[in-house]
Amino acid sequence: MRCSIIIPVLDSHEILRRQCLHFEKIGIPDDTEILIIDDGSDPPLEYYGPLPLRIIQTHDTRPWTWALARNRGAREAKGDWLILFDLDHIINRDLIDMVREYDGQKIQFMREYAVLLEDGTFTQDLEVLQEWGWPIKRFPHKGVTLPAHPNMFAMKKEIFWKIGGYQENLIDRPYPQGEDRRFKKQWLKWLRSGQGTCHPDRPIIYMFPNGKSCGDGHVDFDAKGLFHKLTRASENNYYHQRYQKWQEARGKK
Repeated sequence: MRCSIIIPVLDSHEILRRQCLHFEKIGIPDDTEILIIDDGSDPPLEYYGPLPLRIIQTHDTRPWTWALARNRGAREAKGDWLILFDLDHIINRDLIDMVREYDGQKIQFMREYAVLLEDGTFTQDLEVLQEWGWPIKRFPHKGVTLPAHPNMFAMKKEIFWKIGGYQENLIDRPYPQGEDRRFKKQWLKWLRSGQGTCHPDRPIIYMFPNGKSCGDGHVDFDAKGLFHKLTRASENNYYHQRYQKWQEARGKK
């Protein structure tokens, strides 16, 4: 097996349904599998269709255990390569094929906004993006692009474990626990040692409009109410504190 696509999911049943329809439309190669790590969804996630897709139940209902779920996916993966991203992101067939054909160790992604419609159709239609809370005022300056995220990438499974995987003893801390920052530091240390190789090109991964860069800027913004209900509004979250100060300056609580 060449590739394992690993997606931790909490609830978000409708988004998962659209993702599965999207995967069916683009086609999954014979040497690629999809692992949905159900991180305590209620009701549990289900899929009955033609995709090479496995749903792995963690039965872990503690908040923010995505790092454990990603490690679980990496342990269960049959592929030599791991494609890791969150359910609010979308990948296309070109990205999958790039990973399948690469002989290095890691591929990093650029990001743009996009949406999957109810039938799984991919779109970047500006009116649709606005319906989901994408701020059109940013279009003249940034278009539909947004900054890359270090937690969306493809990596050889062997290297994932050589640099330690995700730290699992941080989950009891308030959000954000910082597992993604630690993992990035591990990779950069490996890269600086001269042992790491990264693809010179960065394919695009797409994100549903949600969170701090959309709507009114609240860290939990979700225009359609289709994602999990865990909150990012903690005292440790810089972006939540920034939002609160902005609201106070505007005379709002």
